[in-house]
Amino acid sequence: MSEAYATVAVLADPVRRRLYEYVAKQPDAVGREQVAAATDVPAHAVRFHLDRLVAAGLLSVEHRRLTGRSGPGAGRPAKLYRRSDTTVEVSVPPRRYDLVGAVLAAAVERSLAGADLDAALAEEARAAGRSDGAGGADGPHDEQERCAVVLAGRGFEPACGPDGVTLRNCPFDSLVQQHTALVCRLNHDYVGGVVEGLQCHSLQAVLDPADDRCCVRLVSLPEA
Repeated sequence: MSEAYATVAVLADPVRRRLYEYVAKQPDAVGREQVAAATDVPAHAVRFHLDRLVAAGLLSVEHRRLTGRSGPGAGRPAKLYRRSDTTVEVSVPPRRYDLVGAVLAAAVERSLAGADLDAALAEEARAAGRSDGAGGADGPHDEQERCAVVLAGRGFEPACGPDGVTLRNCPFDSLVQQHTALVCRLNHDYVGGVVEGLQCHSLQAVLDPADDRCCVRLVSLPEA
């Protein structure tokens, strides 16, 4: 998420934002001279700002001869800019509707093929959690910290404590307000899947709703 904030911060400069908005609206890649003429920004400043936007991943570059000529005497290809394919989303606190959307879509596809929808939702949410957990298996040795690293990446804002891990933010806030039971169940299955994927044996995901945090907590299990 910090990378996303850094990318958006590049647009804090009003001139840079104006240049980006102009380039983004064009149907084809444009050169610095065209951008300068359209925005009334000096060419030397245009070059600086466009290159900052490229470095941030907001614009992409291509080189092409605008005359259509080739071979000796055709001149050097022009450096052209267009909006990149990068999608940047920033929300405070973090929201991750892409995650719940992917789980719902996969479950609906399975239900259309004959699977039970409730079972498919639980399985897909847990599978998503296991996948994310497996990707963080090389994290800290402490199981609470290892879970916290993965869940922080999904916007849960975890806080480790003596009794387990509290998730201070629900990344699916708008959905949970309208579909509380469904989203809380998906949360529970997903977080449980993270624990399984990380192979953490000292923690368990439990439903424990509260107004000021996620409905799921990770509680420490008694030592055997």
